[in-house]
Amino acid sequence: MWFAFFLLMALGASVLLNLVLATATLGGGGGKVREVVLKDNQSENKIAMIEIGGIITSSGGQGSGKSMVDYIELMLERAAQDASVKAVLLKVDSPGGEALASDDIYRLIKDFQKEQSKPVVAVMMGLAASGGYYVSAPCRWIVANEMTETGSIGVIMRTYNYRGLMDKLGVEPLTFKSGDMKDMLSSTKPMSEITKEERAIVQASLDEVFVRFKAAVQEGRTFAEEMNGDDANSLAEDWEDYADGRLLSGKKAHGLGFVDELGNRDTAEKRALKLAGISDANLVVYHRPAKLGGIVGLLGESEEKTVKIDVGLDFPKLRVGQLYFLPAILGY
Repeated sequence: MWFAFFLLMALGASVLLNLVLATATLGGGGGKVREVVLKDNQSENKIAMIEIGGIITSSGGQGSGKSMVDYIELMLERAAQDASVKAVLLKVDSPGGEALASDDIYRLIKDFQKEQSKPVVAVMMGLAASGGYYVSAPCRWIVANEMTETGSIGVIMRTYNYRGLMDKLGVEPLTFKSGDMKDMLSSTKPMSEITKEERAIVQASLDEVFVRFKAAVQEGRTFAEEMNGDDANSLAEDWEDYADGRLLSGKKAHGLGFVDELGNRDTAEKRALKLAGISDANLVVYHRPAKLGGIVGLLGESEEKTVKIDVGLDFPKLRVGQLYFLPAILGY
């Protein structure tokens, strides 16, 4: 009984401590993030680490109303406002995600470096493919491990057609439309009715986004080459031959000029110090704060809750007809 009492007290204290930490926030632009020191080197300088993990999406998460893109923007704003932050470390461990969300983050990083005299160094972890590479491309310096899976430069769209199954069940859709193309990508349209013109329109859309992807790579690596001078690792002349959706090891990507240096997070930190022209810095990270209302609501409601368990896998919830920067293995 006493053990249960003390266990309950410890749990309550833990919840209160987390709530206190969650309210100790820094912010701007209508949102807040909490700064946590990962490495205290007793320095007046800081390197701010921003993490991009899992599927890149523009959807709001966990009832906050803010998306991954919103939080990346907020974190970059904090890094810009804090004069002690001399560089940003972008930690990427992502298979990619939505084309638009990836491009939004790309532009945020590009504009940050243009407006601030603070370099952004990307460090690729186990996976930084497709959209994961897209968001790394604008960084002044890119570090990858030899065994990092990166590349997968390409665009993918998926949809399903259920008409065959519906016919077997005796279900026939009734469609009214204002134009011939209004039911493009419909999951109930007979495959025999999908015209060459429709396929050409969809393919043209993918090709247009693919051109943008390659332009982003070229633009980002050119910027890095101009900024890094003799230390630059230029794109290989035949780099576009490898922009066909294939995955590349970090070692291969380095040989083709897609990354600047082979190493790990420590390598990236040292590079950030060098590019910022400082000898030491504390490493800080910005965390999204917990919402008090959400916690109170969870404790106060008695209806059944869904418990989500993180098993280390992040499966994409792809939406039909949307363009993605994802490896083919995750796109289908």
